[in-house]
Amino acid sequence: MRQEVVYLGLGANLGDKVDNCLRALKILSSSGQNQIQAVSSLYKTEPIGYREQDWFINCVAEMVTSLSPCSLLQLLQEIEKQMGRTKTFQWGPRVIDLDILFYGTEVIEEADLIIPHPHLHERGFVLIPLAELAPDLLHPVLKKSIKELLKGIEGEGGVELYTAPPDIEMFH
Repeated sequence: MRQEVVYLGLGANLGDKVDNCLRALKILSSSGQNQIQAVSSLYKTEPIGYREQDWFINCVAEMVTSLSPCSLLQLLQEIEKQMGRTKTFQWGPRVIDLDILFYGTEVIEEADLIIPHPHLHERGFVLIPLAELAPDLLHPVLKKSIKELLKGIEGEGGVELYTAPPDIEMFH
């Protein structure tokens, strides 16, 4: 069975934000098709777009999966729904947000799925935790490492260390 390393972005700004991120990872790892390998520190981040809302808690997880990209997207959307996420408006508040940042080195451009995530190179709340886990990971489209991409947005505010990475054993 094919196994692929994926990087996921997680974020929440409603309810118990830290617990929401950790609970989503526990649900992911309990599916039997995914194994959480590493989780970044958690960061408190300023909202983008719609600013009249609470700050987010964000992190990045490295995971090995046997799911196809489309099947993984479906699972992430099911978890969001199960955890109570409802569609509001672009950049609106959310109980949980789960994004596929990278799926191996694949480049996918479909109507409902774009990998690598199309905005990850612009967002400190993605690049900072991702650089913790995989600073030398090469973006397959931009041909730059995560640490190079991070240098390109230095000075962007609104990302503060909130807490150390969770114990990885909680996902096994």
